[in-house]
Amino acid sequence: MKKEQIINMLNLKPNPTLRDFQEYVAQMVKERGFDKETASEIFMLFFEECGEMAKAARKTQKMRTDKHSEQFHLSHEIADVFIYLLDICNYYGVDLEKAFREKEEMNKKRTWE
Repeated sequence: MKKEQIINMLNLKPNPTLRDFQEYVAQMVKERGFDKETASEIFMLFFEECGEMAKAARKTQKMRTDKHSEQFHLSHEIADVFIYLLDICNYYGVDLEKAFREKEEMNKKRTWE
């Protein structure tokens, strides 16, 4: 099977759960050959995308940016950050939905000032 055909086999359900997104990213990483990246490499990519997201957000607020820098689209950069966050979760075996629910239950009991 050709590589193009493998990539085209990736499908996300029409109404995906967070688990579906996480499983999709796991398949995508494997099929695109990124499954050998170390935690350090994934974190650096994540932070790089966070910077690109911040730059795109700055542009939406009409904040001054270097006119020679790349143009970033906020929605695309947010998606990249989400992908790398899910990749980090998969690397460490964290079920993000479960972790979110557990943490939010703890947060509900906190006093917020």
